[in-house]
Amino acid sequence: MPDPNGHPTPTAPYLAEGPRTALRRFTEADAAEFTARARESRAHHRPWLFPPERTGTYAAYADTLARDPAREGFLVCERGEGGERGEGDPDGDIAGFVNINNIVLGGFRSGTLGYGAFAHAAGRGLMGEALGLVMDLAFGPLGLHRLEANIQPGNAASIALVRRAGFRLEGFSPDFLHIDGAWRDHERWAITAPAAHAS
Repeated sequence: MPDPNGHPTPTAPYLAEGPRTALRRFTEADAAEFTARARESRAHHRPWLFPPERTGTYAAYADTLARDPAREGFLVCERGEGGERGEGDPDGDIAGFVNINNIVLGGFRSGTLGYGAFAHAAGRGLMGEALGLVMDLAFGPLGLHRLEANIQPGNAASIALVRRAGFRLEGFSPDFLHIDGAWRDHERWAITAPAAHAS
């Protein structure tokens, strides 16, 4: 995507690549595509997820992911023929995102996942591959031992995603997170490094 002067806008390099997806950092240049995808995906995301739909809220969101040492943010980009930009384009369409939040190091070495697929990419297996790439980064270079995913019980697609990735159900927490104006119950799913390498 060119800038207002017609020059190509740089994107971040890929941090990890699979056959169909690749991960990279959020950049300012992604604001228009990310927010357009979020608006297009509103019906797909609600009532579980509320990603930024305006460039101003995206800028604050991306800045927090970049600056907060307790967070790692990854855009999931589609590779190859499936994307609108075509095969071989290094700046593949944004298919979704996976963030690791609440990272605690020391004796805990844990983080909590937040993620979402955009509607055009949902149900195609892209997020499963991307989650695997994030797990490799988390349990490799990031040095984490444990990843958690807190999921509302009615979110069957999200539960299926983590179950396929080898996460185990650890418990149920009533009134766990404040989402969309109310405290919501959540199932707590988790995986540790040895289990991740076995799945």
